[in-house]
Amino acid sequence: MEDIISAERVVFGYPKEDNQLNIVLRGVSLTIPEGQFVAVLGHNGSGKSTLAKHFNAILVPNEGKVTVCGIDTTDEDKLYDIRQQVGMVFQNPDNQIVATIVEEDVAFGPENMGVDPAEIRRRVDESLSDVGMTEYRTHAPHQLSGGQKQRIAIAGIIAMRPRCIVLDEPTAMLDPKGRREVLSVIKRLNRENGITVVLITHYMEEAAQAERVVVMNDGEILFDAPPREVFSHVQELKEVGLDVPQATELCWQLRQAGVDLPGDILTEAEAVAAISDALRKKGVGAR
Repeated sequence: MEDIISAERVVFGYPKEDNQLNIVLRGVSLTIPEGQFVAVLGHNGSGKSTLAKHFNAILVPNEGKVTVCGIDTTDEDKLYDIRQQVGMVFQNPDNQIVATIVEEDVAFGPENMGVDPAEIRRRVDESLSDVGMTEYRTHAPHQLSGGQKQRIAIAGIIAMRPRCIVLDEPTAMLDPKGRREVLSVIKRLNRENGITVVLITHYMEEAAQAERVVVMNDGEILFDAPPREVFSHVQELKEVGLDVPQATELCWQLRQAGVDLPGDILTEAEAVAAISDALRKKGVGAR
C-alpha cells in the first residue's frame, strides 16, 4: 500500500523575537498509508496542529523531510500538486466558506482548478450527497448550524478530489449532535470512498473510532498504535494531560479497586458486558 504522507525526523520551530526558534516538533517520523483513518491526539502545545500543517505544506520543516504522494513539500513549484492531493479542514468552518449559496461554495475549489463546468456540476452533486447536504444546496451557509457548515466545508474539499483529508479539530466548536454528524461523514468517506483521513482531535471517543491513534507530547510521538492498545495506557496518558474514553476510564477505575476486568475496553457496550460478566462470577444478581 502506497504511503500518502511520510515525515522523516521533522524538526520545526516558530521564530521568536530574538531570532531563535521556539521548537514545536522534535524529530517526528511517521508514515500514513493510503486509505488509513488516523487520529492524532495531544494536549494544547503538544505539536499536533503544527504537524498537521506540514501535511499539505502550509508549514515546511526546519530540519528533516515531509513528502506527500512522493512530492517533497519544500518544492514550491509543486505546492499546487500537493494541495490537490491533501485537503485541509479547519476548526472554524466560517473561515473556509466563501460563497453565499451552498452549492456555489462547494464549486469554488474545482472552479479555481480549471475543472470543466459539466464536471464541476457532477462533483458538486456528488460531494453534497456524500456529506448528506443535498437538500441544502440552495441555502445560505450562514443560516446553517455549525455541524452543517462543517459538512459543507468538507464537501468543498472532497469536490477537489483529494486522496487525503486532514481535519484539524473540526468538531471543537460543535455541539454533540454536530460532532456526531461530522464524524459520521468522515468515517463514511474513509470507508466507502477510500479517502485517507487524518483527524486531529481532543475528543477521546472520536479517536477511539479511528484505525490508528498517534499521541503527541512535547513535540514527539508518545504512542502510535491501534486505539485499543493506545488507550490501555491509561496512567501514561493521564500523566501527559490526556483523558481516555469514558468506558475505558470506568473500567480502569474498577480495576484499581480490585475488580477483574480486561485492560483494553473501549466502548460502553464492552464495558457493560465485562462488568456484567464480573458480577456473575461473583454471584451478584444470581437467582
